Amino acid sequence: MKFSNRITATKASPIRRLMPFAIKALNEGKKIYPLNIGQPDIKTPPSFFKVFEDFDKEILAYDQSQGNPDLINAICNYYKNYNMDFEPDEILITNGGSEAILFTIIAVCDAGDTIIAPEPFYANYNGFASAVDVSIEGVETKAEEGFHLPPKSELVKKIKSNTKALIISNPSNPTGVVYTPGELKMLVEICTEHDLFIISDEVYREFVYDGLEFKSMGSFKEAQQRVVIIDSISKRYSACGARIGSIASKNKELINEIMKLCQGRLCVPTIEQLGAVELYKTSDSYFREVNAEYQKRRDIVYNALQKMDGVICREPKGAFYVSAKLPVDDAEKFIIWCLEKFEYNNETIMMAPLEGFYSTEGMGINGVRIAYILNTDELTKAMSVLKKALELYPGRK
Repeated sequence: MKFSNRITATKASPIRRLMPFAIKALNEGKKIYPLNIGQPDIKTPPSFFKVFEDFDKEILAYDQSQGNPDLINAICNYYKNYNMDFEPDEILITNGGSEAILFTIIAVCDAGDTIIAPEPFYANYNGFASAVDVSIEGVETKAEEGFHLPPKSELVKKIKSNTKALIISNPSNPTGVVYTPGELKMLVEICTEHDLFIISDEVYREFVYDGLEFKSMGSFKEAQQRVVIIDSISKRYSACGARIGSIASKNKELINEIMKLCQGRLCVPTIEQLGAVELYKTSDSYFREVNAEYQKRRDIVYNALQKMDGVICREPKGAFYVSAKLPVDDAEKFIIWCLEKFEYNNETIMMAPLEGFYSTEGMGINGVRIAYILNTDELTKAMSVLKKALELYPGRK
C-alpha cells in the first residue's frame, strides 16, 4: 500500500521520537532525568479538578464549536491585563495550541506556500505545516547572540512570492529568547510591507525573568488585522493534558473562516473548558510563585552549563527551555548513547536534539533543547549526570 507524500515527508517529533530508547533504559532499571519535554511538575490549580467533582449533568453534550461562552469571556478579560481588547467573536477555543496553529496555517496558506520563522523554532510547526503541504522557511538565529533576530535584510531575503505568513514563539520554545519591542516592531514593519500574516505563539507569556517585560504582538494597533495570537492553558496553568488552546484575532473575517474548521471538528471537550474557566480566575500570586521557581531552575541549569567545557549557550530570559551547543559530533547520537550505553550511579539523562527544531538541513546537529521542568534538587543531579556524560562520550569533539 502506498502512503501519501505528505505523511512520508513528515518528520517524527524530536521531542518524542527517542522514547523507545528511554523505555528500554527504564526497563533496564535506569533512572532518567526527562529534560526532553516541556511537561511541568508544577501542580495544576485545584480549581480545575473541582469542576469535575461538581459536574452533575446527566448527559455530556457537545459544546459550541467556537468554544464555551464563559471561557471566551474569561479569555477576553485575561487579555485586558495586557491592554488588549478582544470581543467574544474574535476568539475561538481549540484543542490545545497545536490545533490553533494548524487551523491558522490552513486558513492563511495554500498548498505550496511558505511561512518564515526564526530558527530554531517549535519543532511541531514543521509537522503542522507539512501536513497541509506548506513549508517553513527558516531564518537563522545564533546561540552566540542569544538567538535574537538577525538584521531586517536577512529576514526579507527569505520572503518569496508564495510566502504568506511569519510565525514566532515569544518567549521562545526552544531557545528561551524574549524578543525586544524593537525586534517585534521590525517584524511588524516587514509583514506590513510584504502583506504577511503574523502568527504569534505566546503560550509562555507569563514566564519572563530578570525584570524583563513581555510585549505581545497584539499590542501593535497598526498590525491588528494581520496578527493571530496563539494561546493555551497547558504551560500557564500546568494543565498540558486538558488540551485547551485558543486563537485570538481582530481580523473577524479570518476568525469566520477558521470557524468552518471548528464546526467540522464539532467542539472542544466540554468539561475541560469548564475547568479552564476556573483556571483563568487564578490569582496573580500563583504566577509570581511559579515564575520565581522557574527562574531558580533556569539559574541552576544555565550556571551548570557555563561550567562545562565546550558548551555554548546564552542565558534564556523566558519560557522554561535553554538551547545549547554541545562539544559532540551529533546530539541525537549522544542522547541515544546516554540512554543505551551510559549511566552514572545508575542514572542518565534525556534531552531533545535541536536539529529537529530547524527547517534548514544540517543546522543544529550538535545542539540540544533542555527543559528545566524538574525541581531544583533533580535538576542539580541531572546537570552532574550531563557533565559526566560529556566527559565520557566517545564522539566528543
